[in-house]
Amino acid sequence: MNHPVPGRRTLSLFSRIRIVSLAGAALGLANFPGVLCQAQKENDLPRGRLITSLAVAVNPSTHKVYAVDESADTVSVIDERTGSVRTVKVGNGPISLAVNHKTNRIYVVNTDSGTISVIDGNRDAVIATVRGESHPYALAVNDVTNKIYVTNTYSNSVTVIDGASNRTQPLKVGSADGIAIDPSSNTIFLTTYEDPDIRIVNGDTEAVSKVRVGPHLWGIAFDASSKNLYLAHTGTADVVSLNENTHKVNTISVGSIPCAVAINPITHHIYAVNYGDETLSVIDAVQSNVLATLPVGKHPQAVAVDPLHNLVYVANVHSDSITAIDGSKDTVVGTYDAGRNPYGLAVDPSFRRIYSANYGESSVTTINASPASSRK
Repeated sequence: MNHPVPGRRTLSLFSRIRIVSLAGAALGLANFPGVLCQAQKENDLPRGRLITSLAVAVNPSTHKVYAVDESADTVSVIDERTGSVRTVKVGNGPISLAVNHKTNRIYVVNTDSGTISVIDGNRDAVIATVRGESHPYALAVNDVTNKIYVTNTYSNSVTVIDGASNRTQPLKVGSADGIAIDPSSNTIFLTTYEDPDIRIVNGDTEAVSKVRVGPHLWGIAFDASSKNLYLAHTGTADVVSLNENTHKVNTISVGSIPCAVAINPITHHIYAVNYGDETLSVIDAVQSNVLATLPVGKHPQAVAVDPLHNLVYVANVHSDSITAIDGSKDTVVGTYDAGRNPYGLAVDPSFRRIYSANYGESSVTTINASPASSRK
């Protein structure tokens, strides 16, 4: 396993942006939504509560990166083209964000103030503050309908934002932790950790159907090509697949405490991060079997995939590192320094830069990876 020694440059603003150059594998990844099993490090409890991995995102159209800074109540904006960094003041306790690539608006969930900040990506300024329910948590954007769906931890509804008017309406479907969307069918999938049922919501009619898969789901990803929803089932050490059209459920045994999943839509491989035994399970989605089980860092909790280069990246929260995997060979090709407690990953493949949100410090680690980088 590689252990490059990175050089660093730190830009001081309200939050810190680390710049890290790696002499490892060529890197790139796509951001996938999910939530963390346990955000806290054993000997380092920054805030002592669960957080989502939706803390950092890239708009590949504008080449800007957005990352929440919960302690400062701000969002850091990194312009990849110029290297400039600025902060945007939002609500109290920003915890997650998502980008509508078509409208170039960024939606920031402020869990402590119960609001959602709407940032204009052209001006990098808040243009609206939308009232949510009690403790909004995670969100997903349907860029086809221009609707934004925000889950609320202590509420019986999901907040739906009309992206054109910023008006909201409640979707009375209960409290939710995880969320995924199929934009083509306008279908919303919702999970709650203790609820054994997946809620499948028709975005047009608001009709809700339920499929029982068992409680303790903590990680969600939707594969548009197969119409399958994949869920990490922490309690049974399984990955659950649910077909949107048939509602057929299939379970695949993986490692201990799977808590995040990601999909390569080109190779049809699913990647499950196993927090308990510190491994990554590689799953063939077509055959529904595990192809490989790979060692990663200490207590991994987030995973992202670069479909273009067939590379996979795992954030190891308790060993302050990112593990890189070659998806064509199912082998670990590098382990890279990522700052304290990395828990969210995003990338702009055009610039070959990976961005890691760090929980143990108010920083974003930027990993520069050149295709000409040497492997050690």
